[in-house]
Amino acid sequence: MSHPTVLVIEDDTAIRRGLVDALQYAGYAVLEAADGRNGATLAIEATIDLVLLDVMLPGRDGFSILDDLRRARPTLPVIMVTARGGEDDRVRGLVSGADDYVIKPFSARELLARVEAVLRRSPERPSDVRSLRLGNTIVRLDRGEIVEGGAARATLSQRECGILRYLAANAGRAIARDELLHRVWGIDPRGVETRTVDMHVARLRDKLAVSAGDEDEFIQTVRGKGYMLASAVEVVPP
Repeated sequence: MSHPTVLVIEDDTAIRRGLVDALQYAGYAVLEAADGRNGATLAIEATIDLVLLDVMLPGRDGFSILDDLRRARPTLPVIMVTARGGEDDRVRGLVSGADDYVIKPFSARELLARVEAVLRRSPERPSDVRSLRLGNTIVRLDRGEIVEGGAARATLSQRECGILRYLAANAGRAIARDELLHRVWGIDPRGVETRTVDMHVARLRDKLAVSAGDEDEFIQTVRGKGYMLASAVEVVPP
């Protein structure tokens, strides 16, 4: 079985070399890029399983690359690696679709643990929920697609699939925003504003409404508690 391939986009030569060496020592195949333009091309065109993406890059910044990735490859896991650790930057990265946010300096052990955790949560890996069905609308979590009448009508990011998958795995229970941050984002909710969750859910409802015609059909808001999967949604196991 082939090892996962990680793309490292980092302009600092010493840091990039350290990341590449640590990943290769841990058994990963690695591609690397020293600037934003080449990194963006590789991220969209190369066969990879995860991207380690610096924010401050020559050519193009990491946030603009992330925006393109979420349109072109919505399920590709992305970890932002940066010295910009302020809350605004962290929230911007998470809201834009990053799967994790690692602040420099960090240890190789921490970085590898985060890579492994994000890969485990990837929608392309086995899951106990494959798809959701409501009327003629099917949400294919394994493919990151919203399908109606046999045709894909919208794509879902890895984070959006993760939200639906977690709600489906806990059907019948209202899930608090902090729990979603912890279980889906894989981060400590302390110090991160819960608007991150609300913004993701709002964007997910917009996508579901394209097909379902009603933004509250799939996801219900439970006042004072959080979110839950609507009772009418059928959860389809593998």
